[in-house]
Amino acid sequence: MSDTPWLTIIGMGEHGVDALPGPSQAALAAAEVVMGPPRHLDLIGDTGAERIDWPVPFSDGMPILKGLAGRKTVVLASGDPFWFGVGSLIAKTFAPAEWQALPAPSTFSLAAARLGWPLERTLCFGLHAAPVEQIVPSLAPGQRMILLLRDGDAMGDAARVLRDRGFVDSTVTVLERLGGPHERITSHTAAGLAGTFAHPLCAAIEVAGPGAVVQTSSGRADDLFAHDGQITKRPIRAVTLSSLAPRPFETLWDIGGGSGSIALEWALSHPTTRAISVEPRADRAARIRQNAATLGLAQRVSVIEGAAPDALTGLDRPDAVFIGGGLSRATLDAVVSLGGARLVVNAVTLESEGLLTEAQAKWGGTLMRIALSEAQPLGPKQGWVSAYPVVQWSMSP
Repeated sequence: MSDTPWLTIIGMGEHGVDALPGPSQAALAAAEVVMGPPRHLDLIGDTGAERIDWPVPFSDGMPILKGLAGRKTVVLASGDPFWFGVGSLIAKTFAPAEWQALPAPSTFSLAAARLGWPLERTLCFGLHAAPVEQIVPSLAPGQRMILLLRDGDAMGDAARVLRDRGFVDSTVTVLERLGGPHERITSHTAAGLAGTFAHPLCAAIEVAGPGAVVQTSSGRADDLFAHDGQITKRPIRAVTLSSLAPRPFETLWDIGGGSGSIALEWALSHPTTRAISVEPRADRAARIRQNAATLGLAQRVSVIEGAAPDALTGLDRPDAVFIGGGLSRATLDAVVSLGGARLVVNAVTLESEGLLTEAQAKWGGTLMRIALSEAQPLGPKQGWVSAYPVVQWSMSP
């Protein structure tokens, strides 16, 4: 193989090949094969190279690209290939000496330039293949965000999410075909957005309205999660998340998920965390999935329907494990035997407390009893009403 990589990723704008810088034009002129979405292939015209449409689903294109190894190949991408683009997948698949990238301004950069927004203070979401609900945890009055969207239907979904969350006064600027001769920019409110929009498109949103903001600390309000009463209540959840101590890139097993509130708060703690919730009841498992979808966490919170310890077989190895329901000696033995994972277990019944007392005597760790009382009416006055105390055993490797 020559010193020049066989694979070049070219960032495309909407003006076609004539607007590309010299190095990109030279790579196209030398290409034996050009691979990309039909829209990009149409923009470059006939270069004399073999043309391959990038297939749908997107992942199906990588085996085709691997089969082109050694032939001078160009992959066409939108704007900057390394901002929600194909670049990261190619870099993960091929050796550094095999490829080079020639980026163009990203849609985020073009949108910020049109609107005069400081990009470093604007949230950017690539939602071509992801649910719009991912914006929910970030919705707060004054927040600016730019969303890359799949199509006009997704634009309607973005407005719907804003309305459903109470941010009806948000300004939604729709930017279509940025950087090309057919560029169009229109401004709407979330309440009044309507019409058809041309791909490629993005939404620039200035969030406004009296909607409910998702707090950034753990111990979020119970009503954030749909549940049937089986939920780790807010104060206990805050203590439990503190004991679990989520860190970037870590995975949690949430055993006996209930409403999924522990797994969901774990995922809300950082955009790189993942959680696997194990729940034996089908109705509760479905509710956890719905809660994850509502909060835009469906891609990072998965649900296994089944009972521990059998349901734990084959799961990705955890960095932390929480047992909140279905505690048994067999489940304790299974998670302790993993080694290397932080473990937190909550118990309410005397029988479960006994298991945790034995576990602490056998394996060490910390036992803590959490007793909470809440003021409630007592005749014309108020008195303290105690909740069931929770015994928590935690152990770190």
